[in-house]
Amino acid sequence: MKNTLFAIALATASFATLPAVSHAADGNNGGFFVNGNVGRSSLDKGLYDDNDTAYGVNLGYRWALSPGFALGVEGGYAKLGDFGAKSRYNGLGLGSASVKGWTAGVNSRFNIAPQWYLSGRVGLFRADTNGYYSKDGATAYYVDDTSTKWYAGVGAGYDFSNNLSLGVNYDYYKTSKNGLNLDPNVFSVSAEYRF
Repeated sequence: MKNTLFAIALATASFATLPAVSHAADGNNGGFFVNGNVGRSSLDKGLYDDNDTAYGVNLGYRWALSPGFALGVEGGYAKLGDFGAKSRYNGLGLGSASVKGWTAGVNSRFNIAPQWYLSGRVGLFRADTNGYYSKDGATAYYVDDTSTKWYAGVGAGYDFSNNLSLGVNYDYYKTSKNGLNLDPNVFSVSAEYRF
């Protein structure tokens, strides 16, 4: 929780210190980009109910299909957190569950005003997961494996220039392997730089 509060404070301070430079009316969204996000992940599934700090980075390229709309590809890495078990399962001696992995997908940006945008993303999530699951609530089974499922997200933000933007996002990650289903969601702040 302290890490999440620190990340939110850092993002807020960034908003206050960045100069508001003029933004071209053509909405230059095309080209290479790099972005990163940090925020709060939540998991309430199976034996687990907890929150943690999540972060991710992406690299990609977008093609400007019109002055206010761009469509692209992305690849990156996400560390979604470590999650503790629900209190009613304390007697099982469970350790925490963790989710991290690589992403590859498509993304889009749509300018709703000269400096404001909406974004979306969807793709494959190659997850490295570990944790416990139970079929009967009395016996726990440990899984440490990888799975390839999907992720999807939406966001909104503000372009400070043709190259720099800050935003807020919601992302959902689907994982499942050998009976262990961990599907965290993440609320985060992000920064993007376009080349």
